[in-house]
Formats: sequence, C-alpha cells, structure tokens
Amino acid sequence: MKTPSRSFVDIYCGLVARPRSPKGRARETATRLSAEYPGTAKELCELDFENPFQLLVATVLSAQTTDDRVNQVTPAVFKRYPTAGDLGSADPAELEELIHSTGFFRSKAKSLIGLGLALDERFGGEVPPLMADLVTVPGVGRKTANVVLSVGFGLPGLPVDTHVTRLSRLLGLTEATDAVRIESDLCAILPPTAWGAFSLQMILHGRRVCVARRPRCDQCTLSDFCPSSQAPTRPAASPYGPALAPVEVEDPVQPPLAGAQGPLDFV
Repeated sequence: MKTPSRSFVDIYCGLVARPRSPKGRARETATRLSAEYPGTAKELCELDFENPFQLLVATVLSAQTTDDRVNQVTPAVFKRYPTAGDLGSADPAELEELIHSTGFFRSKAKSLIGLGLALDERFGGEVPPLMADLVTVPGVGRKTANVVLSVGFGLPGLPVDTHVTRLSRLLGLTEATDAVRIESDLCAILPPTAWGAFSLQMILHGRRVCVARRPRCDQCTLSDFCPSSQAPTRPAASPYGPALAPVEVEDPVQPPLAGAQGPLDFV
C-alpha cells in the first residue's frame, strides 16, 4: 500500500507544520500578525500626520512618550510651523512650550530646529526619500529614517524599537542585541514589501499581548511555535479541522531568548 504524502496526512488529520528555523518563524509570524493587525505601514501607524515632514516631526517627538501624547501636541506644532523653514527659524522657548508635555522638550526642540534648518538649506525644504540623506539630518537615526521611508513614502524600511527587539529575540528570529544587526537579520529573512508593516505589527503585538512584564501567552496567536511561550503547548490552528498535535519540522527548537530592553526613542 502506498504511503500517503505528508501534505495529505496533514490535511486529513488537521495537522499544521510548526516552523523551527528563524526564517520559518519570521514568515509565520508575519502571516499571523497580518491577520491580527491588518493594513499597510501607513494604516498601522498611530501617529497623526499629513505628509512626510509632519511624520518626521511627530516621530522625533515620540521618543520616550506615547503616540497619543504626541497626537495631542502636533496640531499646534504643525499650525505654528507648517514648513521646514518655519521650524528651522523657530524661537526655542516658544517651541519648548508647545512640546513640553512630550518630555525631554529642550533636547527635542533643539533637534527639531536643526532638522528644519537642514531640510530647508540642503533639501529644498523637503524630506529626502533616501536613508543615506535622512541620517545626515539632526535628530534622525536609522530608526526614525526607517519610519519615514516605510510609513511616509511606502518604501522598504524596518524600524527596530524596543518592542521589535524584544519580540524578535523571544521568537528566536535573531540573537543580536544591537538594533542595526537586528534590522539586518530581519530584513534578510523577510521580503522588503513586508518590512514596514511587520515592524508596526510587532510593536502593536508587544503593546497589547506580548507585554514585557506580563506577557499574555495564553492569548497570543504565536504561542504554539514561540520558543519562549509560557502557555501550555497547543497545536497550531488548521483550516482543515481541529488539530491533534503540532508537526515539528526544520531544525530543532531554539532555547528561549531573554528579551532585550533599551531606550524607547526614534533617534
């Protein structure tokens, strides 16, 4: 009697292969988080903005504070300084007063004024759509630049903040602790079209489910293959019927990786 193929057995028994390599886990993570948090990078971004310049300003202001707080402040900032030139010539004390509630207001005001001057003098008042140019602007590092590229321009860009760092390590997608290395590792195993949305989906999941101090593993859509899951082992969901047990494939399961903590800034 001919032995049924693995695909037939899986479909018949309701079994779904559980990914074991970093690439397999990354792809499955992207698929499931896209179902949980659907949308493009722009649609998933919780900062309010109308153009790349406003997004850049809002992203700089978002360091060490919440998106909600930034959204309360930016309408007045955008009205008072509608262009890069206006922001570059801002009175520091007046700008500090407008952004005071976001925290670190003196440092942020200095960065924003320098940002406005740089855009006005070197880029004709426009936000450049290139990483190499963006990181030369005061107050802008790779993380901020990737936000602007992916959310503001719809270009490939994968911002790595503390949520992306922590979840990527917990899921065994990388062993790196440096944000640039994590970005490189993730970009190597995900298609460029997924980078921006994947970052924001990881951030949303980190805020709502995989909370740093008390992860809700029992509510997590990734818990059946996450190496760090604290939930009772449960089989992966199958579109063909109730699953009986997960099928292990690829390489052996990686050991749990501790979450990395770091400053929550977009610089």
